[in-house]
Amino acid sequence: MRIEIDDKSGFCFGVVRAISQAEEALAEGGTVYSLGDIVHNRIEVQRLEKLGLRTVTHDEMTEIAGGRLLIRAHGEPPTTYAEARKLKIRVIDATCPVVARLQRRVIQAHEAMRPVNGQVVILGKRGHAEVVGLTGQVEEPTIVIERSEDLQAIDFSRPIHFLSQTTQSISLFEELGAEMKRRAKDPEQVRIDDTICRQVANREQYLTQFAARFDVVIFVCGRKSSNGKVLSEVCRRANPKTHVVEEAEEVEAGWFEGAGSVGICGATSTPKWLMQQVAEVIEEQESRALRRE
Repeated sequence: MRIEIDDKSGFCFGVVRAISQAEEALAEGGTVYSLGDIVHNRIEVQRLEKLGLRTVTHDEMTEIAGGRLLIRAHGEPPTTYAEARKLKIRVIDATCPVVARLQRRVIQAHEAMRPVNGQVVILGKRGHAEVVGLTGQVEEPTIVIERSEDLQAIDFSRPIHFLSQTTQSISLFEELGAEMKRRAKDPEQVRIDDTICRQVANREQYLTQFAARFDVVIFVCGRKSSNGKVLSEVCRRANPKTHVVEEAEEVEAGWFEGAGSVGICGATSTPKWLMQQVAEVIEEQESRALRRE
């Protein structure tokens, strides 16, 4: 059975940068605290915990006064930095540059919409760390939508500035943007501002082609990964025999009966070494099956 690991899958630039900054800080010795999981992959988080990384919540910041706190790639609102300064916490800012640019765009969008009584709308997952950071850039409310049903929250008689969380689907963003223009009292007052990260978005078309090449596809990602949910569905549409796993131990031998080829791919929060582990488990399962024959 041919097994191929997608060489384009794995950590995006922002995650690589955050993990590198964490490892550099940990190499200095002592504990480094991450505000939330540094990456939405439980296995990679466990690896870094062995090096001294500890995950904390916003409520626990008072307990680490004077310590070192890593802001992950998802970014944070200004209130978090203010709280860290008050507690004399040394901030290691690993906000992805693409996310930081989007945060500035959100501020600019609100500045533009304020004089015309407009609305800022973001396509994103409610409660997701990146979206919390984006909506927290200004005091005014930002409308967050996840699907077409959420469009009812928008007042289409007023101007709209539409942006997106960096890891959302381009096709969904375009679909919702077109629907906003269709419903708007004045379509010219709807600004469509595509802020989706192309390193992530361009993978949709590539993965569609990749998944179609194999009898079975194994998509490796953490349960919390928003990007993983989007990309695994891209694979599943291209190949119904797509199975999603978080770690190698979840791979089931029965998935490969009669298969001549297996493709292994993952999210932007999936480490290469984990996909390699999955490949090794599949190879071992195949070897055991051949020995039994």
